[in-house]
This record gives sequence, structure tokens and C-alpha cells, in this order.
Amino acid sequence: MQDWWRARNPWFGRVFRTFVVLVFTLGATSAAGRWQPGAHPLSAAGAAWLVATVLTLLVVHRFPLPVFVVTAASAYAFYASAEPGGPIILVPTIALFMLTRRSGPVVAGWTGAGVLVAGYAAHVIATRSFAIAPSAGVFVVWLAAVIGIGTAVRYQFAALAARREQAVEHRHRLAEQERLQIAREVHDVVAHSLAMINVQAGVAAHVADRRPEQAKEALLNIKAASASALNDLRATLAVLRSGEDKAPAPSLAQLGELLDHARSAGLEVRLRGDAGDVPAPVAGATYRILQESLTNVVRHAEGAQHVDVHFDRRPGALTLTVRDDGRATTAPTPGHGLRGMNERAAALGGTVQAGLVSATGGGFEVRAELPVKGEE
Repeated sequence: MQDWWRARNPWFGRVFRTFVVLVFTLGATSAAGRWQPGAHPLSAAGAAWLVATVLTLLVVHRFPLPVFVVTAASAYAFYASAEPGGPIILVPTIALFMLTRRSGPVVAGWTGAGVLVAGYAAHVIATRSFAIAPSAGVFVVWLAAVIGIGTAVRYQFAALAARREQAVEHRHRLAEQERLQIAREVHDVVAHSLAMINVQAGVAAHVADRRPEQAKEALLNIKAASASALNDLRATLAVLRSGEDKAPAPSLAQLGELLDHARSAGLEVRLRGDAGDVPAPVAGATYRILQESLTNVVRHAEGAQHVDVHFDRRPGALTLTVRDDGRATTAPTPGHGLRGMNERAAALGGTVQAGLVSATGGGFEVRAELPVKGEE
């Protein structure tokens, strides 16, 4: 809320700061003119001098270096005049602080040193003496202290800004990961179900007149596939609505149902090996990779009739191989499905390799190797 107010009203703080410094400077200088021994009261010209010097703080945020040089010269001349002493040194102090925050300690240090040298040169010209009063060391200490404080504040603000940027980047990264996860889930559910529905609809349309019983079976398969897809989509969209972890959690316990869907699409699926007992993330990734592989066979494998699914369970690893006997002669262009397989495997530290069985045709093979942590 405070940052929003500052962004909408940037001049409010600058005017308020300048007003406070002006009141303090005029009040303290006027009091010094009345109570300091041997001092003269603050004149109208001296008051105007102070007002003009303080008003430069209105633009110190844009021109800190010129404002510091001008106000330092004005303060030096004011103290050298017959006007009473006062806290006009506060104005170049603020300007030097802003210069350090904006440009860093190196620029502020060289500028401050130049101002001190110029002040000493003016002193020599005015007094025709090279002697340096012991009180001159106060200005060196003042310069170092202001630059030191400004540098510390500068680094503190830089650290806060860096932490804010890291927090924003972290939130964006989490949001991107969640978006990609939901996109993969929606793609896997929709692509697999629509592929099966498309095949079954084609079968129903082809045999509707001659074999109504087979057409009825195909329509029932369509009904089951669409119902399953709708349930998964509702669960996935619940993540977007509530932010809770309600996304579908596929498991190899549903392996039989998945293979039955592929068989109902006209494929002969041969299963070898057993995945065994694996952690839920590995089981979920394996299921989705197998689901996408079977979907690609149904959608893209021309003339495919057989699909071999092989699980190779070894200590610390699970390998899934899916091979069809389609007549593909060119490697497919990687799309959302293959990209999703690689992302799922990479999230677990595994790999996915997909390509033609041979250069002259003979099917397509997907090979996923997933680590099983906690085993040797």
C-alpha cells in the first residue's frame, strides 16, 4: 500500500521533506541570530537565501550532483557571511546522501573531495593564507560519514530489490510449472480419449447397417471413454478454480483399463514384464507415457495392428518400451505428446527416446527410463 501511494504521489514526499527542512532551517537560524553571543538577527536577504537553498531539494532526486555542488557552495558562502550560523549544512548533507544512493560511493567521494578542495581554494583566496583551521577536519569526517551511511542504505535497498526480484521470478517459475503440468494433463486426457472415440465412431459408422451389435459395442466404448475423459477434465480444472491439488492421479493400477481401450480400438496389445511396486510419481509418469504412446499408435501409426509393451524392472530403475508394427518411414515431428513425455521423465531425472525402429520402416518405438529412488 505504501509503495502504491508513493508511485501515485511521488511529489508529496518530496514537498513534505523540503517543507520540514525549510521550517527547521529557518527556525534554527532565526533562533541562533537571537541567542548566539555577538550574532546578528537573520535578515530578509538571509532568509531568502536559505529559502532558495532549501528549495533545490525539490529536484535533488533528478539532479543530485549539481544540487550537492550548488548547495555546498551556498552553505559555505552563508557561513562566511554576516548572517547567523544555522543548520544550512543539512541541505548539502541530504544532497550528498542522495548522490551516494544514486551514483555510488566512488562518484560521491570524488565529488565531495572536489567540493572540499574548492572550498579550501576559496578560503585561501579570501584570507590569503594557506593555514587550515583545526575545525576543517570536521568537514572531512562529515563527508566520510554521509557517504558511508548513503552507501550502506544503497546496498540495503539493492539487496531488498534483488530479493523481491527473486521472489517474483520464483512465483513466475512456479506458475509456469503448474501451467505446464495442467497442460500436459489436459493434453493426455483429451488426446487419448478423443483418439479412442474417433476410432470407435469410425467402427460404428462402418458396421452400423451390417453388424448392429458391433456398432452398439463401439458406441458403448465411446460412452465409457467420454465419461472417463470428462471426469479427468473436471478434476484437472478444479486445480485452476480452487488452487488445491485435485488433479487426476493416474496409476499403473489402471493399466488393464488403459490396455483395454487400446484393444477396443482394434490393436493387439502384448504385455511383457511387470513394473512392480514403484513410488506414485514414477507410476503416474509411466502411466501417462504409456497412454500417450498408445494414443500416438492409434492416431499416427499407419497400418499398425500389434503393439508390444515391455516393462523391465531393475534395482533403482524402471524401463518402459512401447513398439508398434506400423509402416512409418519418416520420423514424426515432435509435438505436445512427445514433449510431454520428455518433460515427465526429466522431472524425475529420467529420459525418453522415441524414433523409428529401422530406417526402412517397421514401426515406431518409445523407450522411457525412469529412476526409482531409494533402491540400489
